[in-house]
Parts: sequence; structure tokens; C-alpha cells
Amino acid sequence: MKPNSSSVPPFAELVADCHHSAVHLELRDSYGVSSESEDFAEWKATGEITPASVERRRPWLDLVRETVGRGVIMRRARVVSVPVSEYIRYEHAGTHLNVEAGELVRWLPRPEAATLLLPGADLWLLDGRLIRFGHFAGDGSRVGHELNEDPAVAKMCADAFELVWERGIPHEEFTV
Repeated sequence: MKPNSSSVPPFAELVADCHHSAVHLELRDSYGVSSESEDFAEWKATGEITPASVERRRPWLDLVRETVGRGVIMRRARVVSVPVSEYIRYEHAGTHLNVEAGELVRWLPRPEAATLLLPGADLWLLDGRLIRFGHFAGDGSRVGHELNEDPAVAKMCADAFELVWERGIPHEEFTV
């Protein structure tokens, strides 16, 4: 099935209808999404997350604050190869902003995930019932999104996320 992003509402609309939990599972070592290209280039040039980068992230950070403020628990788990890629070092450098906004983040080195059955795509699972799969091309560019509400698939994704979460290292303890 090809992803049909035109029928998938923006993430902000999906999370606005979320009441309890929003979990994000990331499985790639590199993303090539256009919305991050300027930030990534700045980080490669300076080695820092610049004030301008923080401002470009403000809509996301505000969404996290608002969502967490409504009582929704937001968790993100990243499965990463080690040693980590340049992109993962960039992500790690800015993750403190997500944490400060209220998101809980853990990192799992890929060898620790070898015995886990994981979905074939990144995903957001909202309230344990609605999955928003993210599909990417080999170069990391976004191909599209797909919604799935199949209870069996939601359970499989929830179980996979929880296993990654249990094994994951809290952001504050994970070094790159």
C-alpha cells in the first residue's frame, strides 16, 4: 500500500484529539527532510544548536508544551546505530529542547534492539489506537504518511514501543 499523505491530517490536528499518550518510534539513522536542512547545515558548521534554530523549532516545542499541558504523556524512542551517524549527533544536540518542552526521550543502540520485533516504519501511536506511519526514501526524504486504526496493528506497535522504551537509555544518560 502506498502512503497517501493527502488524506492524513497534519500532526497538530491528530495530537489535538489525543487525550492520554503520544509515543513516537524512530528507526532511521538519517533523515533528509527539508524542514530540518537549514538547522542541520548550521549545526554542521557551528557544532551547536543556534538561537535561530531554536526559533525555527518553536512551533514544535510549543505544540509539545500545549499537549503535555493537557495531560498527554509524550514519549519518543530512537533506535540508533553505534557509533552514531552525523545526523544522530545533530538530533542528540537538540533533544534537550524537546525534553525541556515536556517530551520524554530515550535512545536504544541498535544492537540492543536485535532481538525485538519492530515495525518497518517510523510511527506515532496516539492514545494506543491511531497510528501515523512515516515513510521515507533511502536518502531520508519524506515519502508520505499513512494512518492505521487496526487494533491488532496498534497493539503490535504499542508492544514494540514499550520494549524499546524499557531497554532505552534516558536522553540525559545517553552520550554520542
